Amino acid sequence: MENFKKRWEIQHNWQLIFPFLGMTGVIYSAYRITVIFIQKTLWIPIITLVLSVLLLKFFLWTFKKLENKWILQYKWEMIRVFIVFAITGSTAAYIGKPILEILKITKENLNPFIYWLLFIIIGLIFYQILLVSFGWLFGQFKFFWEFEKKMLKRMGLGRFLKK
Repeated sequence: MENFKKRWEIQHNWQLIFPFLGMTGVIYSAYRITVIFIQKTLWIPIITLVLSVLLLKFFLWTFKKLENKWILQYKWEMIRVFIVFAITGSTAAYIGKPILEILKITKENLNPFIYWLLFIIIGLIFYQILLVSFGWLFGQFKFFWEFEKKMLKRMGLGRFLKK
């Protein structure tokens, strides 16, 4: 355990919640992906385990690539940032459909291409708001606010930001 704490620069035991949440998210994601593609219940635990290991290796590789690009004080904060991205993306995708229903927009009364375009636009709008909000909740407001400003500038919306 001490090697794990040293590797991830964990100084306090409460910080272990982020690797735990990260692993829980990886296993749950692997399970959900497996259930989508595999109908035989016997294989679900085995494939979930294999997929979990593959996803974990992918995320650790990604951490290594982003370690020097993202300015964070400790390595364990990378896990926290990834959790915020995961929650934000899922939430933005999840709330798009109810908003379209409130606006009485469905696939049946609108061209499917326009429906999905509106779904993506609504998701992007809420993503921007949720990213900073969840970043604040997870104690990473400064990181996500800088990330948000950079993203808005790349989208051509930088003129709306205060200088």
